[in-house]
Amino acid sequence: MKVTIVVPSLNEEKGLKEYLPQIKKEWYNQLIVLLGEPRTDNSERWCIINGYQIFYGTENLWEGFTKLFKSGVVDGDIIVTLSPDGNSVISAIPQLIQKIKDGYDLVIASRYLNRNKSKDDTKLTAIGNGVLTELANIGNDFRYTDALVMYRAYRIDIIHKLELVSDYSWLQRKLIKMSGLYSYEPSMAVRAVRAGLKITEIYADEPPANRKRRQNTFVHGFAILTQILMEKMWTPKN
Repeated sequence: MKVTIVVPSLNEEKGLKEYLPQIKKEWYNQLIVLLGEPRTDNSERWCIINGYQIFYGTENLWEGFTKLFKSGVVDGDIIVTLSPDGNSVISAIPQLIQKIKDGYDLVIASRYLNRNKSKDDTKLTAIGNGVLTELANIGNDFRYTDALVMYRAYRIDIIHKLELVSDYSWLQRKLIKMSGLYSYEPSMAVRAVRAGLKITEIYADEPPANRKRRQNTFVHGFAILTQILMEKMWTPKN
């Protein structure tokens, strides 16, 4: 099975320089840096010089992922998504990939498995992540410890099966405008359970990020809350 690693980045030149060289080439067949907008640093130039494949996204993560997966440039059967800001422990990549090869459809690199804590959380984000994950778990057969984290692996076909690259609803468009970090991870978590997919989690520590928070915590939290409620009301269960 081919592996594509996708690294979304918005002006994170420092993180790209530090973390991309740590990703061993034998782990993947394709690595794509998904550059967001607006670009104000030298990330693009550094990626080109160092031979990394670039895909140009938008000002919003969900829109950027949608554009990427509709483009036809993704070669992998397995997708791994991670952040270059230091939150994603690179050493967890082989374990994520192996779990998919073992037969899972979705594998979460949980920050909170076995009651662990994220070193990047504030008191507010720790409470918020916990409450929102519990909300996503209501009515689930599988209970996540971390439904929100970007760091995960999944089979490419579930992107289309779960309709994550379909046209946006009017409410999704409102949320996309509200938060640039609004993305499909919580929706994927809810839809995957309701579709009866095979899901598991591994533990992956979350060190402090090497950048300032890019989004108001309350605004982004409200967007995710609305997203999960929308999924719970509108996503049918198989």
